[in-house]
Amino acid sequence: MKARMRIAISIAAAAAILAGCVQDPSQPVLYPVGSPVNPPFLANLMCNGEGNAMYREGMQQYRLNAQITGHYDAAEADALARSAAHRKYITCASSEGYRAVYPQ
Repeated sequence: MKARMRIAISIAAAAAILAGCVQDPSQPVLYPVGSPVNPPFLANLMCNGEGNAMYREGMQQYRLNAQITGHYDAAEADALARSAAHRKYITCASSEGYRAVYPQ
């Protein structure tokens, strides 16, 4: 009984570890650069949240600027907000001790 339980636990642990390896092809691979405190999946989760907040902030800033200037271009607003979110993600990953490398 104990041997079967150990095997079941080890198989479950291996499955959980391998499940963390599967990722979205558009997501970057996080390589440790120093001594990261958080595991890669947690750092990715936190940095995605910060990037999403920066995207919303970038869109809001563009809308406010458009009210002043009278010029609004949706494609330009999206491009600027995406670049701000990307910069925030890279900065966050770097501060967590990782280097974000995007697959080609």
